[in-house]
Amino acid sequence: MIGAVVLAAGESTRMGTQKLFLPYAGSTIIEHITDQVLESGAGTCLIVTGHEPDRVMHRLRGRTVVFAHNTNYREGMLTSVRAGLTAAAADGSWQAALIVLGDQPSITAATIDRLLEEHIKNTDRLLVPVFEGRRGHPILVPMRFHTEVMNRFDDTGLRGLLRAHPEAVTGVSIDTPAILEDIDYPEDYQRALRALASDEPRSERDLKALE
Repeated sequence: MIGAVVLAAGESTRMGTQKLFLPYAGSTIIEHITDQVLESGAGTCLIVTGHEPDRVMHRLRGRTVVFAHNTNYREGMLTSVRAGLTAAAADGSWQAALIVLGDQPSITAATIDRLLEEHIKNTDRLLVPVFEGRRGHPILVPMRFHTEVMNRFDDTGLRGLLRAHPEAVTGVSIDTPAILEDIDYPEDYQRALRALASDEPRSERDLKALE
């Protein structure tokens, strides 16, 4: 089984308010992302909580998800990845984990399914979505890398894993810049809302602003 680990543990200090609960597409950011995962072919949706776990769980009530809590969430995103992979390993049925950012509301079920389809053909590969030569998220990590992620890359996160195993990385072409976009600052959120309201493709200027 390929499951999805949704990282929903951060404090949103750069945003100034908890971005997971900001309105988006008729619900909130965390609800929308979770719903995209649930609409995809991912076998399980595992939500990693940290800051304000009760609020996250309340927002997602009624959805078929499981939770893992990261007590070390203030130490960075890799701790949440590790919490998710630990829960996945304990389950025993996961073959790979799709690491989904909890602040990337433009992610779609179609993008997730594209990565899952590629995994069927390359079950032992690290899969990274690519738009016009640029790598984005979510990243699909086979469980064979679980122990390594738990013990290495404290300073580099999953980028360190990709750099350590370039021979195992496969880029998966995606036809949308949404894989490059997450929300850290208020201006990022406003840009995401404008994009949601418009069917026009993002301009190169918008993409450069995300770098």
